[in-house]
Amino acid sequence: MAPRSRLTRFLAYRRLWIMGAIIFGLDQVTKIMIAERLPFGSYGRPAHIEVVPGFFNLVHVGNTGAAWSMFAGQSFALGLLALATLGAMFYWRRHLGLDQRSAQPAFGLLCGGILGNLVDRFLHGHVIDFLDFHFGGYTYPTFNVADSAICVGVFWYILWSLRQPAPTK
Repeated sequence: MAPRSRLTRFLAYRRLWIMGAIIFGLDQVTKIMIAERLPFGSYGRPAHIEVVPGFFNLVHVGNTGAAWSMFAGQSFALGLLALATLGAMFYWRRHLGLDQRSAQPAFGLLCGGILGNLVDRFLHGHVIDFLDFHFGGYTYPTFNVADSAICVGVFWYILWSLRQPAPTK
């Protein structure tokens, strides 16, 4: 059997590339739109844009940490961790099932989201967050499109993994 060309190998992961590019582009475009319309630090009245009163606002804040601001102030280290994560996914792509068509969109969501936040960390020193939800007295941590994609990608991959047949011995 002849070895597969680089193009053939690249195209074998097209669902991942397409989903990743869509998420990365959507994330960066929304962050640019927010940065153009709201000054940095726009949180709370009257600076934010109220979309659904008492429930959903658009804000412009920066997060130097990870989810829920864990490891705040460690943006560069978290950027290096993101790079290592992308490298690990590439290295173990066959073990992770990336060659499976149904798993590729999940990893596209993950890769697009990781890249979106990685670009922010190295360009701005923080991740731009702008989606601000309130549930009664509880304020959900502000997030962005990349964060959403990462969460959906992880959930999708877990569901995909659970549906895979057990390995034969």
